[in-house]
Amino acid sequence: MSPRICIALSWMFLFAVQLQVSTRLVADDSQLLRIGMIGLDTSHAPAFTEAINSPKATGHLAKMKVVAAFPGGSDDLQSSYQRVEGFTEKIRGMGVEIVDSIDALLPKVDVVLLESVDGRKHLPQVLPVFKAGKPVFIDKPLGSNLTEAVAIDLLGKKFNARWFSSSSLRFSPSIIRFRENDELSHGIRAAISWSPCSMDPTHADLFWYGVHGVESLYTAMGPGCESVTRVDGQDVVVVGKWSDGRLGTYHGIRGGKSGYGLAIFGEKPIDTDATYSGYQPLLERIGEFFAGGPLPVSNAETIEMFTFMQAADQSKAAGGAPIMLADVLKSATEDATKEIESLLP
Repeated sequence: MSPRICIALSWMFLFAVQLQVSTRLVADDSQLLRIGMIGLDTSHAPAFTEAINSPKATGHLAKMKVVAAFPGGSDDLQSSYQRVEGFTEKIRGMGVEIVDSIDALLPKVDVVLLESVDGRKHLPQVLPVFKAGKPVFIDKPLGSNLTEAVAIDLLGKKFNARWFSSSSLRFSPSIIRFRENDELSHGIRAAISWSPCSMDPTHADLFWYGVHGVESLYTAMGPGCESVTRVDGQDVVVVGKWSDGRLGTYHGIRGGKSGYGLAIFGEKPIDTDATYSGYQPLLERIGEFFAGGPLPVSNAETIEMFTFMQAADQSKAAGGAPIMLADVLKSATEDATKEIESLLP
């Protein structure tokens, strides 16, 4: 056989393989898990859509697709109304159908990414999702205050909903290892985390951005915090005392050099090798969850984390006095129960 014929046959074979792969992808498109997105006013919305819908997506994400989205938005939140139109058009350009309501979105999808940047929107927006029985990831912050966060948790229990919420920092490999590696997690005596801590008047102080660093702290320490004490200066420092005597400290940066970090004080080593690894590790956990896998972080731990932040606010108001998390959660639960009564017929 001549070299020309060999080359021609090779090209024909490659073309046939590519055609077969292309045909298989088109044929399997109807089998993809359909993702709906609520809230297109955060940079997470186009970033998540691009990563999930990429032809290079792997694992569970390769079997999923963002197919429809409801822009949402908040007229009184600058970071929302200044970005929602631009992000909506960007996502429309990715081939995602834009709908005008959550009710119009839900019949078109199997699972939901609730991405609204405004935590105040999460409670009313997630309620129809819970009622529809759709698994949902709720981006940070879970709510704008603890009452809203607890109300979401209570409604989730009422409707037997599958949901979780997390900052992307939790699943960075150099951070999540302190939770998932038994050898590392069992020796932690204390931890200090830090992150930018900008504020917005529509949200409880740390909820707006401090949530990132608090999420890192809880990833290392785990639940079990009993009391919180806060000190404010140029920055903010919150010290939590865990039931076993361990101390977990969050340092919120409000000026100067900013960044994310986590330091672990263990039985033997002191470890400061924790860095932020972007959105992909979180998206992989979301994909696993949407595919029927376990909760990447328990709802109870998420609620305790937000109780920690609400208690920090109360400590500030009390001049730095220690605040018991149990008392803060009890009060918020009472308020959340009343809030739910106003939402449900």
